[in-house]
Amino acid sequence: MKKILAIFVLVSIFASCKKSFITIKPESTASVDDVYKTDKDFHDAVVAMYATLRNQYQDFWIFGDLRADDSWHALGNDAFLVSVNTFSMSSSANLMISSWRNYYTMINRANMILSKIEGLDALPNKDQYVAEAKFMRAFAYFDMVRIWGDVPLITNPISIAEGYKAKREKAATIYSQLIIPDMLDAETKLPAKYGGADVGRPTKGAATAMLGRIYLTIKDFANAETKLQAVTTMGYALLPNYNDLWNYTKDEHHSEYIFDVEYQDGGLGLGSSFSNKFLPKSAGSAADVFYGLKGGAGEMNTPTIEFFNAFDPNDKRKDVTVAKGYYDNNGVFKGFLQIATFTKKYLAATPALNDSKVNWKVIRYGDVLLMYAEALNENGKTAQAIPYVNQIRQRAGLPDLSTAMSKDDARTAIYNERRFELGMEGVRWFDLARTGRALTVMQSFGMKPYHAVWPIPLIEIQIINDPSVLPQNEGYD
Repeated sequence: MKKILAIFVLVSIFASCKKSFITIKPESTASVDDVYKTDKDFHDAVVAMYATLRNQYQDFWIFGDLRADDSWHALGNDAFLVSVNTFSMSSSANLMISSWRNYYTMINRANMILSKIEGLDALPNKDQYVAEAKFMRAFAYFDMVRIWGDVPLITNPISIAEGYKAKREKAATIYSQLIIPDMLDAETKLPAKYGGADVGRPTKGAATAMLGRIYLTIKDFANAETKLQAVTTMGYALLPNYNDLWNYTKDEHHSEYIFDVEYQDGGLGLGSSFSNKFLPKSAGSAADVFYGLKGGAGEMNTPTIEFFNAFDPNDKRKDVTVAKGYYDNNGVFKGFLQIATFTKKYLAATPALNDSKVNWKVIRYGDVLLMYAEALNENGKTAQAIPYVNQIRQRAGLPDLSTAMSKDDARTAIYNERRFELGMEGVRWFDLARTGRALTVMQSFGMKPYHAVWPIPLIEIQIINDPSVLPQNEGYD
């Protein structure tokens, strides 16, 4: 999949360079009908959806990590990142604008594929393209309702005039009318696995796992249990060594991989920014050289000292999640004086600034096991739930939990285990929000009840200029 994305971008660039000015078709005569006919046309359109996802997930850590309690912008030199930490972010922030437009670009591309593919029954890979488009549309809307709450529900290509009239729809309606039906349909049509360059596209297992997360988010624990149990029968397995999840000399598509946002290595400018952004500036050039990073460090997403102290000292996940330094090639420990900790989860050699091959793990099997345990426990099956938590703890080198614990104690234990297992993976804020703990945990950081959702981008409010169509979220006016 990484290769497909790279080829798609390069072909687009080279194709445009070969055309002379006089042979370019005027925009006034161009039609999307010209490019939605063949199997290759739809293949390229699907790849274009993924390209938008890659853009959006460069900054997803701001939503999932920086907004929560286990991460902060320690360097303090970026006013916007500080505002995320302190719940003082403006609705005119670039992140809001770019994210809103990225998601709706993805949704529009999915809608276009679904509208143009209808009736083309002879298309060889029709079911797959429909499934991928529905997976991505549901995926985009799931993120959007978790970030903004109610948003406009667009299910077909629309005109500019129609866009001005597209009202915000209740999140519950979006779940019932689009997110769940789309993902269920994708689940039935997606293949169990891919080979070759197609590895990285969403699979049946990815759709089933996402359904488990979706049902858990809306507190439909019965359906969450059913879907997550199904994932446990699909051949996924925990890697024996937790650190291998973050070893980028090895293939990221291993037994624990379910769905990633894919980035390209090789110096084509299609990589991710995580390696550079998360390494501390205060580490100095020696750390840049040691980790093979070109272009310097950003120190934008730093684990808190409170998170470091919360770990059991014997937890094998601790050093890679919240390190206080590293051992150089001579075995000498190099600590950082200006900060307490940093995460090693995203460190890989980069050929240029913000051009790392590191993928963003959207959902992996360790997450599924803990979600399954949570669903079982909420359904009154605590004794059945605990062994799935213990699979995670055994890999981390920690003692088993008792299957005789109460439902309430098990709930707390599962929440804690998710914190340590998935730390710095963009999960913490959404876990706090969906379980109703966000205000309790984050109030001391400046959170107020209305901060449960983010502000609608100010420019979108201004463009529509009609609060009956697109009102701002409460508290952000």
